[in-house]
Amino acid sequence: MTSPLPPVVVLGLNYPPEPTGISPYTGALAAGLAARGHETRALTTHPHYPDWRIRAGYGQWSRNENIDHVAVERLLHYVPRQPRRISRLLSEVSFGLRLALRSWGRPGAVVAVSPALFSSAIAYASARLRYRSVPFIVWVQDLYSQGLAEFDGRESAGVRLARVVERWLLGRADRVVVIHDRFVPRVRDDLGVSADRISVIRNWTHLPPIPEVDVAAARAGFGWSEGEKVVLHCGNMGVKQGLENVIEAARLAAQRGEHVRFVLVGDGSERARLQKLGAGIPTLQFLPPLDSQDFPAALRAADVLLVNERPGVSEMAVPSKLTSYFSAGRPVLAATDPLGITAEEVRAAGAGVAVQSGAPDVLLDAAIALVADPERAAAYGESAQRYRETVLDADFAIDRFATLVSTLASAAPAAAAVGPATQEPPMPALPA
Repeated sequence: MTSPLPPVVVLGLNYPPEPTGISPYTGALAAGLAARGHETRALTTHPHYPDWRIRAGYGQWSRNENIDHVAVERLLHYVPRQPRRISRLLSEVSFGLRLALRSWGRPGAVVAVSPALFSSAIAYASARLRYRSVPFIVWVQDLYSQGLAEFDGRESAGVRLARVVERWLLGRADRVVVIHDRFVPRVRDDLGVSADRISVIRNWTHLPPIPEVDVAAARAGFGWSEGEKVVLHCGNMGVKQGLENVIEAARLAAQRGEHVRFVLVGDGSERARLQKLGAGIPTLQFLPPLDSQDFPAALRAADVLLVNERPGVSEMAVPSKLTSYFSAGRPVLAATDPLGITAEEVRAAGAGVAVQSGAPDVLLDAAIALVADPERAAAYGESAQRYRETVLDADFAIDRFATLVSTLASAAPAAAAVGPATQEPPMPALPA
């Protein structure tokens, strides 16, 4: 007789209908586990990202929904208007405390998404007090302490605190799932997690295959003229993206009389400042976050899809926008550390080119070179789509996650719903 699949609780700061960042992956994983027969529950917050404002209609102390057969409970937490270092820490801690004070039912396995690191650490402590040997999986989307180190450029007190918490959490988790092979040596060597407790499960393209688009009509709808070449950046407008580089590239294009339009789509903590910085530049356009119809149309109608990262950002994360870009059949231009993880991913996909970040003239010249060679641009787009259909297949990734959850749950001793922490069970073997 087949054993029932273990119930799964997913803990994450971000969840659909948030359109960007980690949210689409957390939602897709929870829905995918439910579709494979796991009773799945998600504990999350009210939609607030990337504009750092709770969406209209939400904001109750708690709210229950059913999304794609997942029981979703939203918990009110502190949302800062200016998400800086201390305010973001307080935001995470407030969510962690809400998690610690809620019942999670009787989970067979727990998946905590990091970031948020500090709420995940609080959740782990709560889980060990209440659920004893229930397997606790940390799904690492960004390397938290690495990101702080890249932003600070030094070993600051904040970096040291984050590293201590990250080492403590990942070192005690039953399994650490990372989204790229480049994360493995960081987690193993810098954070002290044994290799047999690390699994690599790639993020996937969360968009369905993009249908054919009337490019002329789409371009006209976005206000793009027939002769200009469009370089499109989608997603969060935060500090990490370093979008001043794009503003200055657009300014330089205007000064040189280039028929290039840089388009920034989305929202985020830096948007207002960037709009002020770019005021009056005719080769620059801001668009709000686009819906599920206009977003893929914009990707298909653009000439080049841009990833831009602040100088110094190298190893902390794989930009989630890449998985969407690879669906569009357009060349990708990455302004980033040429030796970093983002550049490596673009090269691995054969999707485009990478240039040094923080150099507006280099960015502009690379964009012009791409659009001047349509055959090369088309080849990059075709290669990106192949990569999306093979390496970034959603079913393959979620199947691996479901297997991991079931393997860990079946190897764990029978768990008590409430009680003091006990010695953690030995780690079962599972291919990384």
